Amino acid sequence: MSLKTNTYGKKWQFWIDRGGTFTDFVAQAPDGKLITHKLLSENPERYEDAAIQGIRELLGLADDAPIPEEEIDTVKMGTTVATNALLERKGDRTVLVITKGFRDALRIGYQNRPHLFARHIVLPELLYERVIEVDERLSADGNVLVGIDLDGARDGLEEAHRDGIQSVAVVFLHGYRYHDHEIALADLAREIGFNQVSVSHEVSPLMKLVGRGDTTVVDAYVSPILRRYVDLIASNLGDTRLMFMQSNGGLADARYFRGKNSILSGPAGGIVGAVRTAAMAGFGKIISFDMGGTSTDVAHFDGEYERAFETLVAGVRMRAPMMQIHTVAAGGGSILHFDGTRYRVGPESAGANPGPACYRRGGPLCVTDANVMVGKIRSDFFPHVFGEGANEPLDEAIVHEKFAALAAEIESETGDTRSPVEVADGFLMIAVENMAKAIKKISIQRGHDVTEYTLNSFGGAGGQHACLVADALGITRVFIHPFAGVLSAYGMGLADLRIMRERAVEATLDDKQIEELNSTFTEMETEGRAEMQRQGGDPARTSVVRKVHLRYEGTDSPLIVDFGDQEMMVKAFEETHHQQYGFISPEKSHIVEAINVEVISGGTDVADPELEVGPSNPPAPLAEVETYMAGAAHRTKVYDREAMLPGCRITGPAVLKEAIATTVLEPGWGTEVNSRNQLVLRRVELRASQVSVGTEADPVMLEVFNNLFMSIAEQMGVILKNTSYSVNIKERLDFSCAVFAPDSSLVANAPHIPVHLGSMSESVKTVAEQRHGTIVPGDVFMLNTPYNGGTHLPDVTVVTPVFDGAGDDILFYVAARGHHAEIGGVTPGSVPPNSTHIDEEGVLIDNFQLVAAGRLLEAETEKLFTTAPYPTRNFRHNLADLKAHIAGNEKGVQELRKMIDHFGLDVVHSYMKHVQDNAEECVRRVLGVLTDGSYEYEMDSGAKICVSIKVDKEKREAVIDFTGTSPQQNSNFNAPSSVCMAAVLYVFRLMVDDEIPLNAGCLKPLNVIIPEGCMLAPKYPAAVVAGNVETSQAVTNALIGALGIMAAGQGTMNNFTFGNNAGYQNYETICGGAGAGPDYDGTDAIHTHMTNTLATDPEILEWRFPVVLESFSIRHGSGGAGKHRGGHGIIRRVRFEEAMTAAVVSGHRRVAPFGVAGGEPGKCGRNYVERADNTVTELSGTDGTEMLPGDVFVIETPGGGGYGKA
Repeated sequence: MSLKTNTYGKKWQFWIDRGGTFTDFVAQAPDGKLITHKLLSENPERYEDAAIQGIRELLGLADDAPIPEEEIDTVKMGTTVATNALLERKGDRTVLVITKGFRDALRIGYQNRPHLFARHIVLPELLYERVIEVDERLSADGNVLVGIDLDGARDGLEEAHRDGIQSVAVVFLHGYRYHDHEIALADLAREIGFNQVSVSHEVSPLMKLVGRGDTTVVDAYVSPILRRYVDLIASNLGDTRLMFMQSNGGLADARYFRGKNSILSGPAGGIVGAVRTAAMAGFGKIISFDMGGTSTDVAHFDGEYERAFETLVAGVRMRAPMMQIHTVAAGGGSILHFDGTRYRVGPESAGANPGPACYRRGGPLCVTDANVMVGKIRSDFFPHVFGEGANEPLDEAIVHEKFAALAAEIESETGDTRSPVEVADGFLMIAVENMAKAIKKISIQRGHDVTEYTLNSFGGAGGQHACLVADALGITRVFIHPFAGVLSAYGMGLADLRIMRERAVEATLDDKQIEELNSTFTEMETEGRAEMQRQGGDPARTSVVRKVHLRYEGTDSPLIVDFGDQEMMVKAFEETHHQQYGFISPEKSHIVEAINVEVISGGTDVADPELEVGPSNPPAPLAEVETYMAGAAHRTKVYDREAMLPGCRITGPAVLKEAIATTVLEPGWGTEVNSRNQLVLRRVELRASQVSVGTEADPVMLEVFNNLFMSIAEQMGVILKNTSYSVNIKERLDFSCAVFAPDSSLVANAPHIPVHLGSMSESVKTVAEQRHGTIVPGDVFMLNTPYNGGTHLPDVTVVTPVFDGAGDDILFYVAARGHHAEIGGVTPGSVPPNSTHIDEEGVLIDNFQLVAAGRLLEAETEKLFTTAPYPTRNFRHNLADLKAHIAGNEKGVQELRKMIDHFGLDVVHSYMKHVQDNAEECVRRVLGVLTDGSYEYEMDSGAKICVSIKVDKEKREAVIDFTGTSPQQNSNFNAPSSVCMAAVLYVFRLMVDDEIPLNAGCLKPLNVIIPEGCMLAPKYPAAVVAGNVETSQAVTNALIGALGIMAAGQGTMNNFTFGNNAGYQNYETICGGAGAGPDYDGTDAIHTHMTNTLATDPEILEWRFPVVLESFSIRHGSGGAGKHRGGHGIIRRVRFEEAMTAAVVSGHRRVAPFGVAGGEPGKCGRNYVERADNTVTELSGTDGTEMLPGDVFVIETPGGGGYGKA
């Protein structure tokens, strides 16, 4: 396809996107004409490199002819070379050089496991192959605690260099701010002869050791590969100007292009292309929707590019500015499954090989096949590039055959009589819901009204689904550029040169700080402008943007605002904060976390030319075919997009055939070709405000509602996390949100912390029953009592009823539970090691009214929190968290009301029950293959948890009986029955190797017997704080032991608290070893089972508290031996700089975590204090002590048990 532009040079320009499967080209010829081209990225039989081959083909040269550099002005490229090296772990051999004591810091990361319900915990493969620890240490404020030992470092570096390693990543604690040690080490590495030396303060000068460290390693790992690729291109182009797209959306001269900036190179080009092309048509607010073969990328734009400074890519934490792109595993190649009750789409993909079934390579049914089945993709109008000779059409016959077989299977399993075409349409509906959910995350969840936006659709599969995705979001306008199939390549040509510089600040915003910022900005701008000139940017077209990362004191969610005077910045910050989070906190001071400067030099001024607008008549159709859209068969015209001239209008249903894509116009949609030959699709008929869906269980709608209920709980969690005060909720993610039926049974739970699973419904039930008939709209209640569904006192549950429009009937409940940093009690942090009465653990809240008819009962709440026997130490912080709970719940209320308005109450309530029934069936299936078992689990205190599991295979039911368990303890290891139920639910979910909804249905086939008066059913005033965190782990291990499925994990959360009356309070749980299984080793240094909270980054910990983290490393040898060994625990050493009270609540300090089938037990943990006077104080598993300056608290966590005889 070609297009003539208004502005051009007198030489060729080539804009190239080298993707994983295809390399796309847009070439601007000397006469201004734009030409598109596509090649396979890998075709070694024909050419060495697709980019060079494409340039030759577009210039009409022979395959081996030299490229005439004098005819080419510029080549601008995006490339996935570095991304693929990262994904496939094929970068250069790299050595990590890090501060002594932190050799395992990047491996441990933030200690959370990626998948909550995985028995075998698989972590991403590390990028570095060896570590050199350097004896050096700086404090958070720059004091040299240990001078750098370069002689010691030299030995390790020389050995690595002799062994052939050429890449070094240098990461020292607090090196982001204090550079001397890193510079000295980098100089030494270059002197020894390393080709690639990546230094953390240059790569990512921002606080957070783990993210900055990962980013530095990525840079060292992929930069050499990138450089070799850049050199290959440059060697074929001579002195032609060569530029590459960076992850931040700006071009960089090839000489300045480095690994850490290349990871989102291709997708960033797509966003630039989407923004610039939509702007030509007058659309300034867009959602970019880039649907390819394996995934879909979505992004939000409203006047400026949005960037993330922390991103997870291929399991690696990247702390560098990148376009804020949300990727969902839904593409044309996403595989379609039926699991016995529900239709499922992805996340697995058939990729390019074998590809979908219709590609003639024996592939499975995929989204593309569903479009073939419903008639939206026709083999006659699709390139004939399939089969052995790469000249055959799509195979429609195999698609029909496979869908017929699938429809028959679904009918035999469920009785559902959908035709094969209807089955395919059902799968498309779910794929569309998945993509719409991704767009909601980047728009609606952040306070944007998505209905005001235009959906800019591109990518190979975008046009097939654009109308459906828009309908799912309430968007009424879709924009499709003529180059939609190669828009990322077009974006390369439209992009500006951009240089970004960041710097950490971490200071309170005031007039003095603004002066300092201004000075720093001036210095950064001068550096940036100088580099821009070196990169060839035009000084006359260069501008600078200054941004400040602001956050409220005590929070961890910065927002980016333009630099200005204090009043202006605070106003902009508060407006954005209110939009995203729904509130502001004027009483809090503002912290400048970091600043960044962006130097921009204008790129190519390309605009699609204005053409003469002709009549609205459509061209003659190529054919008329039958399609299935909007729930019915339609006679549908197929048009050639090339023949559609400006002014042409078409009303759906219709299919538009393009050279490299297909666009589907759904019924109720129309399109017009505008004066720039761009397609603008609009809703021409109002979408039905309420959808007609039956109340009978339907396998398609079951998956849709399953996702919708879960999405509501997840959206509640986003608001709670973002608006909370407590570090535990905001950073460590110690919270859960859920939706409940009118009878208070659980419908959907966004699973963050397993110990909360299934236990919140008891809390909701307490509110519903005790306040029956007295609740009115606008009421909100809270409780933490462990005797009515609570877990332990810091976990506060806030419950909000959802009324009908008339305010008469309660239709649902929503609830949010979060761990407050402090709720009173005898020790700061409210986790006392030796409590024996509930009052010693903090403020007891039993069904207390927090909001009455919309009015916050602040005075009453303050009285409750401050008049308890051991009151809270900071009610303002509690109140801030409670407001966050209320805001999260309100989001749930709004979303449930939207759902009811859309589907109708009878349908929503019916599917609420169907979703629960589906979960019940999933658990029953597992029970059909289980055998009876029992286990007696001894804890360090001598208390025992006894459990027997008896399975009735015919009824597919099980009795889980805890008879024999020790009586209520005179300690705090009593676990409320709700915690025991959560452990049962977690273990049985662990057995189901599938994503099933977590709700009340899971427990229906399970009869759980918990004897009255035992430590798993305590009575007031029993102390329970360790029951929630420790006994829950013991119950889980006991159940796992009874089932024999794997060895014990560390069986403890290693709760560590410290604080003093000066206002310092910290609570953390610490990871250990996971148990081994029948075909896998246990994972080292990871949170297991009932917790998955994040560790605070070492640099943030030291910045906030007067402590020095001396080391955080894997405790080698602590995992149990066996055919498969248990995971190792960790060693954590914390030195105190001020006097504080420290306490630990932990288990498995006396009894070792068990092995299975002949495997050895893991090693017990150990707690002790190394005093400043060189004495050692041994501590028990549950203990407390006064720490003086110079004292070091050491925690060694248990390893997991081994599996099988070694």
